[in-house]
Amino acid sequence: MSVDWPLGAVELKVLDLQRAVDFYEWFGLSRISGGDDHAVLGADGSPLLRLFALPGGRDRPRHTAGLYHFAILLPSEQELGGFMRRALDERLPLTGTADHFVSQALYFDDVEGNGIEVYADRPRSEWTYPGGRLNIGTEHLDFERLLRIASAPEKKFSAGTVLGHMHLNVSDLDKSQAFYESLGMELMAEAGHVMRFLSWNGYHHHLGINLLEGRGAAPVAGDVRGLRAFQVKGLAGRQSDPDGIQLEAPL
Repeated sequence: MSVDWPLGAVELKVLDLQRAVDFYEWFGLSRISGGDDHAVLGADGSPLLRLFALPGGRDRPRHTAGLYHFAILLPSEQELGGFMRRALDERLPLTGTADHFVSQALYFDDVEGNGIEVYADRPRSEWTYPGGRLNIGTEHLDFERLLRIASAPEKKFSAGTVLGHMHLNVSDLDKSQAFYESLGMELMAEAGHVMRFLSWNGYHHHLGINLLEGRGAAPVAGDVRGLRAFQVKGLAGRQSDPDGIQLEAPL
């Protein structure tokens, strides 16, 4: 993956730090550093996830903005196949699978209900643009094929694994789109009137936004578990989007 990849790590507030760390180490990340109130995990020494203890925190209510899922991008579909085999063998909490035309994806929930996507891209030469917009859809994943081409399952994600994209529940698609366009993103695709996909440099999406928690969803609250921030390279300081979601430059 290019050193110019624009996303750094995602940061989550968790109610039980040790339980969350144990889960993500089992899931495939390695602990890089940490202390009593935080932990940094990643792949091959590169941070992908920062966990922060939230003493006295509460569960996320319905109809609030925040994390829909964060997405771990693997270097190849062979590695995705190997991870799928391990997910089945070790009974990782798989919640769904999909072929999105531009990528192939597996979906999971962590121990506190945060959504995780693990995916591999299809070559850009296979992406199509009917009507001038990128074709991002959802159909049945050919998991039998993935298992046939799979590399040997590994306990940990390999070098080159990155935070591929963020997908957020938002309160207003137009306001969110305008904010992220101000950071240089462009609209790549949309799904009905409830979901849009934006990116830098023609990628299928570094950001998904949706209204699945309802229009006018309440902003992110500091005492609620879930998304704390995500890192965007080249960002000047810390910024807040229209729903109170924090963006910051990598440490």
